Amino acid sequence: MSTYIYGIVADAHPSLPEGLGGVGDPPGEVRILEESGLAAVVSDAPEGLRPKRKELLAHQHVLSEVGAAGCVLPMRFGSVATDDKAVTDVLAERAEHYKERLRELDGRVEYNVKARRPRTRTTPNARRHRVMADSPELRALMEANRQADGGSYESKIQLGEMVATAVKGQEAQDATALERALEPTAHAVSVGPESTGWLANVSYLVDREAAQEFLTAVDRVREEMPHLEVRVNGPLPPYSFVEPGPSEPAGTMAGGTDAGSG
Repeated sequence: MSTYIYGIVADAHPSLPEGLGGVGDPPGEVRILEESGLAAVVSDAPEGLRPKRKELLAHQHVLSEVGAAGCVLPMRFGSVATDDKAVTDVLAERAEHYKERLRELDGRVEYNVKARRPRTRTTPNARRHRVMADSPELRALMEANRQADGGSYESKIQLGEMVATAVKGQEAQDATALERALEPTAHAVSVGPESTGWLANVSYLVDREAAQEFLTAVDRVREEMPHLEVRVNGPLPPYSFVEPGPSEPAGTMAGGTDAGSG
């Protein structure tokens, strides 16, 4: 049977909570595979596994339980090996890489921060007014259109395109300002992929002991940038900071969906 991998820990990591269940229906029994001073947290891989909410939460729950007792290198949802031996073979092959990452990430957690401008019926007008206030060129074009009874079709299109470009520019500035404001309280920063509807999607690697300092910095950003809605997800296992190792042998650990920063 295929083996589902949740994460990797040091072999000295405290024992798993008794009866810990993972993905699948019924939940698969979570167990440990040891090799080369490391341990993989695994269960039997269920057939037809899909990234449904229940399964994503099961994957994350296992990592949260394991991570509460010490450092864990989280695998993405859907990471499957052909069998137990394939897992231990990868542990042996990449032992030094995994041990280095465990040392680097020990005592640290991830916080994912997303930001956007709140969506309301007046949002488009508010954005327009904001960019107009910052751009004499836009104000001049808008005034010229007003004096020309609304302006020509071409001038209206031009104004609309200029406003859209200005809004994107302001959003980029907001994203940079947010990132820089939180960066001093973090050990490392990872800018995530674009997320629909959000102008910023950034993950921060934070010392557990500095977590409150980081959250205080988030609150300060909210006060200083009231036009943004800022959401924080964490503490999480350090999904965004597990650097890839050497190429995987064919047919072993197949990567899946990130369960941590949604």
